[in-house]
Amino acid sequence: MLYLIGLGLADEKDITVKGLEIVKKAERVYLEAYTAILLVDKEQLETYYGRPIIIADREMVESASDDILAGADTADIAFLVVGDPFSATTHTDLLLRCRTSTPPIPTRAIPNASILTAVGATGLQLYAFGQTVSMVFFTDNWKPTSYYDRIRENASLGLHTLLLLDIKVREPSLEALARGRRVYEPPRFMTVAQCCAQMLETEAERAEGVYGPDSLAAGVARAGSEDEQIVVGTLSQLCEVDMGRPLHSVVLLGQRTHDMEREFIREFAVDLDVFDRVWKRDYEGK
Repeated sequence: MLYLIGLGLADEKDITVKGLEIVKKAERVYLEAYTAILLVDKEQLETYYGRPIIIADREMVESASDDILAGADTADIAFLVVGDPFSATTHTDLLLRCRTSTPPIPTRAIPNASILTAVGATGLQLYAFGQTVSMVFFTDNWKPTSYYDRIRENASLGLHTLLLLDIKVREPSLEALARGRRVYEPPRFMTVAQCCAQMLETEAERAEGVYGPDSLAAGVARAGSEDEQIVVGTLSQLCEVDMGRPLHSVVLLGQRTHDMEREFIREFAVDLDVFDRVWKRDYEGK
């Protein structure tokens, strides 16, 4: 059987007891390492789990999945995923391949916490969130704005938007590829400040007034860990914050808010006077 096992968000101890039992008896153990990362390294996981771990980067999962699935019809293979197994569509694709293989490979998913639920630590109510959106790194020649349409749809309903921020792990250098060489760029992780700056850049280009410099947002860093950090402010304020090491996320506040949400998130405000003024103007009574 192929087991997709959620690891949770922070460290080696976030795995469930059920997941750990499977890892300890599996023939091979893979760690998916490109849609998200834990806050500890592979060696720390191996020590705690008592098993060697094979890193499965994007190249392996997308181009060499047959190697991962080899023998899974007769032995147990564990595929470890940061967060919950179904937080990324990549893992759904892996299960579909198991269904269509000959013979079909049995599968089972072991759920765990993900940023989709951990973001509730902001005090914003999960049922008031709309579509989740990804924010990719802009380049000089590529600044996609399609994500803005999903945000606009959420905002029109007064719903919050969770922005998942881009990470680049073991990404090949395009310049090196053009020269026929495969060289990997250093890892990069988008910050709350970078995300908010890109959001305002898109707003300036689209000029549809969905979220401007004075709109409220929450920055979340290292969700679920002991040094989790949450900061609330305007987008222009969050462009200036330094929230430390990854991973980061951003929540754009929808206008259909509850007084209890205000009471909770106010404690995270960069500037209480600014927060109260913007809340009264844009959110109170909406």
